[in-house]
Amino acid sequence: MRWRCLIAASILLEPALHAADLDVRVRGAHDSAVADAVVSVTPQGGAVAPPSNAPATRIIDQKDETFIPYVEIFRPGDSVVFRNSDQTRHHVYSFAPARQFEFVLTSGQSSAPLRLEHVGVVAVGCNIHDHMITYLYINGAPWMARSGADGHARFDALPSGDYEVRVWHPRLRPGQAAAEQTLHVSDASEHRELAFALTLLPDSRVNPDRERAVY
Repeated sequence: MRWRCLIAASILLEPALHAADLDVRVRGAHDSAVADAVVSVTPQGGAVAPPSNAPATRIIDQKDETFIPYVEIFRPGDSVVFRNSDQTRHHVYSFAPARQFEFVLTSGQSSAPLRLEHVGVVAVGCNIHDHMITYLYINGAPWMARSGADGHARFDALPSGDYEVRVWHPRLRPGQAAAEQTLHVSDASEHRELAFALTLLPDSRVNPDRERAVY
């Protein structure tokens, strides 16, 4: 019985013993850190994917006439809720093929959950405040993360195997494909690092010194 328990324990621990950590560093002009880049890791061939997650609901807030966050990650089947934390009205809309919608939110109001079924990028704006924009990145990759202010996206416990690592950012030039590299994980104790250099368009968001009108 004791040996059976030991064998069972070794089987349960085996995935952890064959996992590696990955640190992806995203840089822009002059080696500056790039925040809000979406890094996706997709297994090739026989690489083991993690168990699927239950559908999630994520909130996009509107505060100081800004969508927060600027980029949010979703998987098909997830939902998004828009919340208005401003003292003014917002007219939220998108004409993206992956999800089209349009509604007005008064101060303190939240939208009903919007289910996101299709893979794609949904650019969302405000028809009252043209400088406001957010991006909903919908993808079925088993591992996804958004780079932080330091330009890093980190992944834990990648099983051994071959992967495609892609980096997307909303300020890539129109028609420019996401940056891509291949990754091979073979050692249980590996700590892997990848670096991506992106050429981005100027940030179109503005922060004008304006009087906020109440609509």
